[in-house]
Amino acid sequence: MVDRNWRRYSMPEEIKDRDIGVEMRESFMDYAMSIIVSRALPDVRDGLKPVHRRILYAMNDLGMTPDKPFKKSARIVGDVIGKYHPHGDTAVYHTMVRMAQDFSMRYMLVEGHGNFGSVDGDMAAAMRYTEARLSKIAMEMLRDINKDTVDFQPNYDGEEQEPMVLPSRFPNLLVNGVSGIAVGMATNIPPHNLGEVIDGVQALIRNPEISSLELMEYIKGPDFPTAGYILGRHGIRQAYQTGRGSVTMRAKANIEEYNNKARIVVYELPYQVNKARLVEKIAELVRDKNIDGITDLRDESDRNGMRVVVELRRDVNPNVVLNNLYKQTPMQSTFGMNMLAIVNNEPKTLSLYEMLYHYLEHQKVVIRRRTEFELKKAEARAHILEGLRIALDHLDEVIALIRSSQTSDIARDGLMSKFDLSLEQAQAIMEMRLQRLTGLERDKIENEFQELMKKIAEYREILANESLILQIVSEELNEIKERFNDERRTEITVGEESILDEDLIPQEEVIITISHSGYIKRLPATTYRSQKRGGRGVMGMDTKDQDFVEHLFATNTHHYLLFFTDRGKVYRLKAYEIPDLSRTARGTAIINLIQIEQGETVNAVIPVEKFESEDYLFFATQQGVVKKTPLEDYTNIRKGGLIAINLRDDDALIGVKLVTSEQEVIMGTSQGMSIRFSENDVRSMGRSATGVRGIRLGDDDLVIGMDVIDKDLDILIVTANGYGKRTPASDYRSQSRGGKGIKTINVTEKNGAVIALKVVKNDEDLMIITTLGILIRMSMEGISTMGRYTQGVKLINVHEDDAVSTVCRVDKTEETEDLPEDDEEYSEVSVNSGIVEEQTEVIETSVEDADSLVDMEDESTEEE
Repeated sequence: MVDRNWRRYSMPEEIKDRDIGVEMRESFMDYAMSIIVSRALPDVRDGLKPVHRRILYAMNDLGMTPDKPFKKSARIVGDVIGKYHPHGDTAVYHTMVRMAQDFSMRYMLVEGHGNFGSVDGDMAAAMRYTEARLSKIAMEMLRDINKDTVDFQPNYDGEEQEPMVLPSRFPNLLVNGVSGIAVGMATNIPPHNLGEVIDGVQALIRNPEISSLELMEYIKGPDFPTAGYILGRHGIRQAYQTGRGSVTMRAKANIEEYNNKARIVVYELPYQVNKARLVEKIAELVRDKNIDGITDLRDESDRNGMRVVVELRRDVNPNVVLNNLYKQTPMQSTFGMNMLAIVNNEPKTLSLYEMLYHYLEHQKVVIRRRTEFELKKAEARAHILEGLRIALDHLDEVIALIRSSQTSDIARDGLMSKFDLSLEQAQAIMEMRLQRLTGLERDKIENEFQELMKKIAEYREILANESLILQIVSEELNEIKERFNDERRTEITVGEESILDEDLIPQEEVIITISHSGYIKRLPATTYRSQKRGGRGVMGMDTKDQDFVEHLFATNTHHYLLFFTDRGKVYRLKAYEIPDLSRTARGTAIINLIQIEQGETVNAVIPVEKFESEDYLFFATQQGVVKKTPLEDYTNIRKGGLIAINLRDDDALIGVKLVTSEQEVIMGTSQGMSIRFSENDVRSMGRSATGVRGIRLGDDDLVIGMDVIDKDLDILIVTANGYGKRTPASDYRSQSRGGKGIKTINVTEKNGAVIALKVVKNDEDLMIITTLGILIRMSMEGISTMGRYTQGVKLINVHEDDAVSTVCRVDKTEETEDLPEDDEEYSEVSVNSGIVEEQTEVIETSVEDADSLVDMEDESTEEE
């Protein structure tokens, strides 16, 4: 039966009415704040959560220092949970394991012995098998902890004392980072390079008003233990200024040639990416046919480093496969930076400046408290020595008083009253050994007293002058940097947000090369030294069979590049977005940079500094059609490109130039014909227009070049067999567009078809590159000036299986001497260069009156 009097025994004497919603809210907030402050978030001063702090302090208390033998992890875990952390042993052990993993911590705080897990996600061995001790850098976290530098608090049962914060003699919050999830909030701070962070603190000491953006000159960005790439600085800048941001991480991979096939070798992964799961993901994508071209996948990682090999088919583009791996696997992932930490017992999102400011304030407190501790200790010792000096000065009286006293208490009281000594001084005199009465010992006491007085004066000066405290902080940080700093591991590159990174990218003149198969690269214009005409040249690009350099031009890293394809579309990039590679490197597939379609090729590239101008883009096609469109029409170009000119089915775009009002253009054909006319003859049209006829072509003839002409300049002609010449522009009279034009060079079997027509001047250099990748740079002054009816002179010695591919004008360099014959730079191309022949013969040929024009009606093919 139910006891009807149960209320008398279960109800309290006093009952208070309380709203259950208020009670739940307040109770939950108390619980949440306990989780936030006492478990999940780090302290801004030492960058540690309570569990990390307790592990380090317990290990130090157990004497597990770097100079002592390893001890079982189980002993450490038992001490931590028994004294300081009343939670599960598994959680404590996993925390300690992470502090001993070189792929988790940038600077490990625990030195492990045994199996502490792997980057494949393997768990550490049980705590009864592994051993550990503090690392050397962890001792800097605990240095001076016994000198009253930090506050202590009772542990959970009140029987022990634990530190509320560690001295942390280096900025651990940024150096090692931290992640944690609390109630309603989370923190995710990436690791950084120790030397860079210390440099940032030093800059803050020198300039307390420094901004977070200015601190980025010293702290470049996160530095992950697993290295890899960070794409762009926009996310870093945002996080450092606001406390929140996101960075894109990318694995490092090389494309290697093996057994006449390409393969991708991955040797560095983004932070916190599981290698075994990555390999599984790649295999899954191959199985589901989401990535095509992979024939084999192997993990060849060993104790010497990481190595994941992806074998490819011969017919696939390795750059395209690598790009797909970045897109569809964790080889490219995101790290969300949330700089949240405990400041004065409250969670706060911090900027880079605030994190360093609070750390510096903590160090000032540590140095001040340590100095006060040393001062008190020195003053106490000086007080004792002062008493000993008094006793030695009145030695006979002291001895007589002690001998005449019945007890030690009477002797001590007598000393205190007779010589005006304190209790501590009298007790020290009573305990003084007879050997201290020797002359040498008396000198030692005096010297020690004088040294202590100097230290006391120094300590008091430090406490009275904050600049001296900051100087001590600076000196000790430099000492730590010298002992533990290493090179940055993570490389920060230009990413998708590269337009925001211009202020961090130097402006320099560069050469852009694009091969026939669509490989592009950039390199400094100073890479190539000027030579005399007829030289052998240097290897400008390592091309493969049936591939050759098709476009080569000079520009500035901050200029836009407009890519015009044979299908009449236009794409846009910044010059610095083109990969900067070595002189002989093949380059990066342009399909990885712009979204050109299958079978589409780039036929013209225009560097543009800005679009806010009255200039026009002048187009020329293979079939002789021309068009003029305002440059500002191409300001907004999406990633998928825009229609630049509407082409007929049998036509292709061969040239694009920037023109201004009242300029003249000249067009040249492969059979040696040319035409000069005013750009005003072509009225402005829209982007999708077809254009009008520029030159009437003969049978089997095609337009090979178009340029803007100036009366005071020369017209350069270069043929397939390496011949060329300069002819004054005045020799080309102005005509109306649409005619057949006039002869510009005598085309023969010896010199070959015309490859290039360009307008040039003396203070330029000429770069010529062949289909085999041989390149020569020469002064324009060294090229002979001849009439239109000549065959030209040899500019470059072309092998019988080779031909001139591309011609480019570049700014003249100071160095114009011939390179020595035994220069190693030339040994690799000597086979292809053949024997240099001096070809200076000018061949004048009688030709029919090529200047006669065919008067024809201007046939407009304009389509708008």
